[in-house]
Amino acid sequence: MPVIELDTPSGPVEALVTSPATGSGPWPGVVIVHDIVGFGEDVKNISRRVADAGYLVITPNLYSRGGGARCVTKVMRALMTQKGEALEDIRAAKDHLAGLDDCAGPIGVAGFCMGGQFAIVMAADGFKASAPFYGVPAPRNLDSLLQGACPMVASFGSRDPLGFGSPGRLRKALEANGVEHDIKVYDGVGHSFANKLPAQPIQRIVGFGYNEEATEDAWRRVFSFFAKHLI
Repeated sequence: MPVIELDTPSGPVEALVTSPATGSGPWPGVVIVHDIVGFGEDVKNISRRVADAGYLVITPNLYSRGGGARCVTKVMRALMTQKGEALEDIRAAKDHLAGLDDCAGPIGVAGFCMGGQFAIVMAADGFKASAPFYGVPAPRNLDSLLQGACPMVASFGSRDPLGFGSPGRLRKALEANGVEHDIKVYDGVGHSFANKLPAQPIQRIVGFGYNEEATEDAWRRVFSFFAKHLI
């Protein structure tokens, strides 16, 4: 899984490019957007999972311009305002995939937590399918934001303390815009249920934590959805 230097309008950032382990391209493309934890082993394992399902994957490091609270705050500000370097980085990742000989053309986006929000925010930004995992939709301009959005397959946990009301708001906005969608709320699981992050026992106490059954079903739905729309 080579890490490349990805050119963006605001300068280079690092990005992970992952190809399927078997077979030969070209393949449909997928941009993976990491969660607030960042560019660690979890998102690298997710990138490998998506690639091995038959996709050419790129995962930009949104924290490439420096770690710490300042960088996180800057990325979150871009998410809330729908403008800024983080969005440019994701667009650059999509454009990079589109320019590769191994990319068949159609490109989807998938994201987790913060990355799931980006997958919602950018669903009308040239992607062919979007797969947010527990991404809290922006409450103010969601209807206008999703005008012209690509089809979306979204996954939430019923015990997510950050996501109360999110599935309903997202479904309402997608229906208002006539966007094809598959939204599922997994009973009894919380935030980050598809991420294998440290300190799982503590995470579960506060409504977070990995759940294998929900994760497997969510990925089954995502890959079925992608197979339909990334052609």
